[in-house]
Amino acid sequence: MKIGRMIATLVGVIVLAGIVFAIYAFATVTHGGNEQAGQPVGTGVPADLPAQVAHGEYLARAADCEACHTAPEGQPFAGGVAFKLPFGTIYSSNITADKDTGIGNWSDEDFVRALHAGVDKDGHPLYPAFPYTSYTALSRDDILAIKAYLFSLPVAHAPAKPNDLSFPFNQRWALSLWNALFLKKERFQPEQGKSPAWNRGAYLATALGHCGECHTPRNVAFAMKTGEALAGTELQGWMAYNITSDKDHGIGAWSDQELIDYFSKGHAAGRGTASGPMGEVVGYSLQHLTPSDLSALVTYLRDVKPQQSGTPVQATAGVTASAQAPGLGEQLFAGACAGCHTESGQGRQTDYATLTGLRSVRDPHATNLTQIIISGSALNVGGQRVFMPSFGHAYSDTEIAALSNYVMNRFGGQPAKLSAADIASRRQP
Repeated sequence: MKIGRMIATLVGVIVLAGIVFAIYAFATVTHGGNEQAGQPVGTGVPADLPAQVAHGEYLARAADCEACHTAPEGQPFAGGVAFKLPFGTIYSSNITADKDTGIGNWSDEDFVRALHAGVDKDGHPLYPAFPYTSYTALSRDDILAIKAYLFSLPVAHAPAKPNDLSFPFNQRWALSLWNALFLKKERFQPEQGKSPAWNRGAYLATALGHCGECHTPRNVAFAMKTGEALAGTELQGWMAYNITSDKDHGIGAWSDQELIDYFSKGHAAGRGTASGPMGEVVGYSLQHLTPSDLSALVTYLRDVKPQQSGTPVQATAGVTASAQAPGLGEQLFAGACAGCHTESGQGRQTDYATLTGLRSVRDPHATNLTQIIISGSALNVGGQRVFMPSFGHAYSDTEIAALSNYVMNRFGGQPAKLSAADIASRRQP
């Protein structure tokens, strides 16, 4: 995304401000404070939630709060996670009940307004890296249950890290105009004619789990393209794949059990293993969903409008003969990878090490494959830690390109053509 285009868009937003202000004010009055009595169908907690798990804790996990507000080796919910965007870096805030550096002085109304309207206790606009554009659909009861859970946790004195944003994106006042254009302050309403399971899945995917925040492409103003919901996009160097019902580009060909396995275990045989940001989603959130919620999520995704976006995903029978002469990539794989992944790609000690059939090795761009090699991968699921070390410092760009090309060609059947320059551009600064 070019900075120049972003600046031009911001100027355009300012010009349109006068036109949309009245619309914004009307929307605030119409949608900002209206709450139906009770919980609409789809909200709340599932009937099969274990009695020992607090409702607020469950909702906080379903909303994936911990993943974004817990820095590596940091105290849970103390903030400090860096989000690298095209126009700078934003750091997540401390959402423990610390009164000096967290949200200990926030009232119920302050907390509800943050999630529904995207403003902090003092009325300052929040950056949409915080997914209030999805959380605005949450019911008030669910939001207050999450707040009660957060306030029950140990506090952390953790001052906010200053954001590092270029001009004009460091001007918070402009976010009010952005909200006027792109924030729809509407609570979730069940769709008539759909089953309770579908509506529950819709609430999980679009509001609590906010899947679209990562899997939906964004326009030049960084707002989600609603017409391309869940069609897949690249985010912070990782590919959030197409998860629409399309059978060639999305997950339409996955079985229900494969989807449930992926959500609950982080691995679906012959389909994929969660890594990077998706590994965090599984570790912090999806693995904790009840069986009924997992089933509801699958029911909803099955019905999402198919989008033919991204690289088609073709199933492979297994290992293919290398089209390349033995070279650097094969040597690197034999020396550093085969011990865990085996020459057949089936994995030696765990199914998580399987390479054959995975979406990441069938993607000719190898976006996630190269990120895993560069940065490593860790998945905490089912009480175990699935870990792959980083090779970013050990291998040069040329070596990583050669290794990636070999893996894609041998286990994904792709005519891989990555160059050292491609790898250099993917290394995180």
